[in-house]
Amino acid sequence: MQRPPAKGYSLSQRFLHWTVALLIFFNLLFPDGMNVWHRLMRRGGVPTPEQVASANIHAYVGIAILLLAVVRLGLRFINGAPAEAAEEPAIFRLAAKLAHAGLYILIFAMPLTGIAAYYFGINPAGSFHADILKIILWALIAAHLAGALVHQFYWKTNALRRMTLG
Repeated sequence: MQRPPAKGYSLSQRFLHWTVALLIFFNLLFPDGMNVWHRLMRRGGVPTPEQVASANIHAYVGIAILLLAVVRLGLRFINGAPAEAAEEPAIFRLAAKLAHAGLYILIFAMPLTGIAAYYFGINPAGSFHADILKIILWALIAAHLAGALVHQFYWKTNALRRMTLG
């Protein structure tokens, strides 16, 4: 038996959404510590304690994203999600489902590939993480933001309100 869709996102779901989003933006916008550490290690150098600490911040934020994503996904299974907006054409509903699936995949894949590279020295995972997955993540974030704005200003749905005020 399938339960009816939720009327809105719970406070904990909204909190986790925005916390994970802020942590992702932090790591996307400030990867310098990890980049410096990675360049130094590739050249056979020895990082200073400050360089290791800076790289660790990036790694710890990534691990926090992964752990919060597990909790967030669990809450989604427990609490459900609101129904799709009826005003949205079917092709856009499909695009939204694909974009959300892609975001969830990347929210897990980015930290896992980062962990593989940083803690286990799997260099191809690091290249995949920093070069390919990061570009895909930026594209999906842009699509997600565009979709939210279209909902708000074109279809005039309550999608933004559901994820902010509830």
